[in-house]
Amino acid sequence: QVQLVESGGGSVQAGGSLRLSCTTSKNTAGFSCMGWSRQAPGKEREGVGVLYFNDGFTDYADSVKGRFTLSRDNGKNTLYLQMNSLKSEDTAIYYCEAKRSGCSALVGRLKGPDYWGQGTQVTVSS
Repeated sequence: QVQLVESGGGSVQAGGSLRLSCTTSKNTAGFSCMGWSRQAPGKEREGVGVLYFNDGFTDYADSVKGRFTLSRDNGKNTLYLQMNSLKSEDTAIYYCEAKRSGCSALVGRLKGPDYWGQGTQVTVSS
């Protein structure tokens, strides 16, 4: 059973930074892509960004472009999300997702992930 475990969430003031980590029980080379989504209270889940492993292409939601960056450390089986210039509207539970093959994303939302984590809370105060 593949497990994805998120960490790095917390509370930060607007304008600050956080780095989320997603560590997998499977070598990330076994996935074709990984990404993050988020869900704020009372809102639907939305995509944040997806990293395609074959060519390094990234797909970000418009709301985070220029502020958030995806990266990967295959040796540590970890996907990172560097979040800078955080805003109060970034407050949400952030979920890590992975797909074995056939990756497709739309405005930063991975379609039909095969695996996902339990989430980590990010709270940004203004």
